[in-house]
Amino acid sequence: MKFNVSRRSFIAGAAALVPMAVLAGCGNNASSDGASANQEASSDKTLQVVCTNESYKALFDMFTKDKGMPVEFVSMSSGDVLSKLRAEGGTPSADLWFGGGIDSFMAAAKDGLLEPVDFPAADKFAEGFKSPDNYWFSKGVTVVGFIANDDLLKETGAPAPAAWTDLVKSEYKDEIIMSSPAVSGTNYAAVAAILQNMGEIDGWKYLEELNANIPFYTKRGSDPSTRVSQGEVAVGITYLDRTLDDLLTDSIHTIQPSDGMPYMPDGVAAFKGAANVDGAKEFIEWLFSSDENLKELAAIDKKNTIKLCIPSLEGVELDFDEKALMKEDISQFGEMRDAVLEKWDDMTSGKEVKEK
Repeated sequence: MKFNVSRRSFIAGAAALVPMAVLAGCGNNASSDGASANQEASSDKTLQVVCTNESYKALFDMFTKDKGMPVEFVSMSSGDVLSKLRAEGGTPSADLWFGGGIDSFMAAAKDGLLEPVDFPAADKFAEGFKSPDNYWFSKGVTVVGFIANDDLLKETGAPAPAAWTDLVKSEYKDEIIMSSPAVSGTNYAAVAAILQNMGEIDGWKYLEELNANIPFYTKRGSDPSTRVSQGEVAVGITYLDRTLDDLLTDSIHTIQPSDGMPYMPDGVAAFKGAANVDGAKEFIEWLFSSDENLKELAAIDKKNTIKLCIPSLEGVELDFDEKALMKEDISQFGEMRDAVLEKWDDMTSGKEVKEK
């Protein structure tokens, strides 16, 4: 396998940005996994992927077995991917972007950094869950709610919050944690949805009051749930899916806010100008053209929200009432991103963003 300088810098840069980043070679032994000789002939290029976590190795292994193309991946947050992509100036060192908040994908598409991918199954997507010009596709939806530690809440004398409006009450001072929306698509979704539902003036007033109750911010969307389960803070603003099940106990539980759950589509895209952009396109078509592959993805993600994106998919049902979602105009999330984050940065100036 031959790496050029830009690929080496991608791996080094990604590791520097995310200490827990993992590189996994999935395909140099593709033939031993049952790939045919014809498939081996197509595997002269390795597919380089940036993804949200290493659990997708099983899916990438399926692709290697089916198509004979090796896969290597590194874990990065969507905000970090967008920053790195912009810094690379049109010469990306990865091929495929897999997972993360769609706001970053929208911003990248606007900047001309993504490659359109046309294939017949693209017509199956519900409106709003793929780019009109096929620059990005949604592989599911992340919904946002709370996780609470009842033992800590009892110490403070506060009840578990039932709604977003509860979080600004004085009894939650320094007992709420969330990830920075600049790097976490999950929490950007919460901020953007609040602004859309409350309006600019009332929304920013609410966020200022919420900020006053938050002692610091974290970098990754998984950090709030981990810190709550470890007894560091009483309430976390977090994604809600079955990946949290291992953290739940009699005193640790999740909450669907009664005033609505923000949500964010999770993106998939090919990088424009990538060394193996054809491989990235092949992966996207392979994934979304097969119900079997989509069901495997839902199992890995431990959520069935791909059903919102592709309603015709059978054998997968939502785990919650769709009416519980906040009303959002997802099409505006990318356009408003830079302005929202600039104002957010001013509002939270001086407050630390901690690595886990």
